Amino acid sequence: MRRWRTLLAVLAAVVTAATMSPNPAAAANDPVVPFVVGGTRAAQGEFPWMVRLSMGCGGALYSPTLVLTAAHCVSRTGTNSSITATLGVVDLQSSSRVTRRSNYVYRAPGYNGSGDDWAFIRLASPVTGVATLPIATSTAYDSGTFTVAGWGANREGGSQQRYLLKATVPFVSDATCNSSSMYGGEVIAAEEICAGYTAGGVDTCQGDSGGPMFRQGASGWIQVGIVSWGDGCARPNKPGVYTQVSYFSSAIRSAATSLGG
Repeated sequence: MRRWRTLLAVLAAVVTAATMSPNPAAAANDPVVPFVVGGTRAAQGEFPWMVRLSMGCGGALYSPTLVLTAAHCVSRTGTNSSITATLGVVDLQSSSRVTRRSNYVYRAPGYNGSGDDWAFIRLASPVTGVATLPIATSTAYDSGTFTVAGWGANREGGSQQRYLLKATVPFVSDATCNSSSMYGGEVIAAEEICAGYTAGGVDTCQGDSGGPMFRQGASGWIQVGIVSWGDGCARPNKPGVYTQVSYFSSAIRSAATSLGG
């Protein structure tokens, strides 16, 4: 059974309201709590294209008006002005945070709960002065060591957090990830990619869904995955499973063009 790395909408709304509290005194007294399991604090400006979505997911700024996220984070394709995207900061309470409302959602047309786990959130107005994250268009970068980041839970079953955390995770081959000791054939090898440690301890978690997995390419960071699912968080022999961006790159670029991005 697939366990998505997102949270119920009700919980997401509660956490979002708490993390975006306008009370500066409360903010100053909040402890710094990790979110990506086993990670460390990201520096301001380190990953400027990271996006926090108000339904409790992550994303990456693909273009000034488009956020690439997971299909399981959204309900359908169509007009949608209910989502708020927060970006440009590590601290979600920072006064310099950039926010935009959505005006449209595009969910991968083949998505049915298994595979095709990608979507776009179109923003009502463009974001300027914030770097975008290019996607991998071939399998050249689909191995090695990856970076993940997000505002999700710091432990399995935990709550979403205020500060962006980062971690590195190694590639896990399709054969290993689909072995009986890991996912026993549940991973769709052609369109999903696994990353994590056999011993566990470092992983994405609930609330990180839709966020990017990325690595250094020929000329900077490049997105190779989208946080999709996993069995719990940071468990031994249960690496994170990510949408393999290179497999969908043509469809992603085509959809972006149709959305004006």
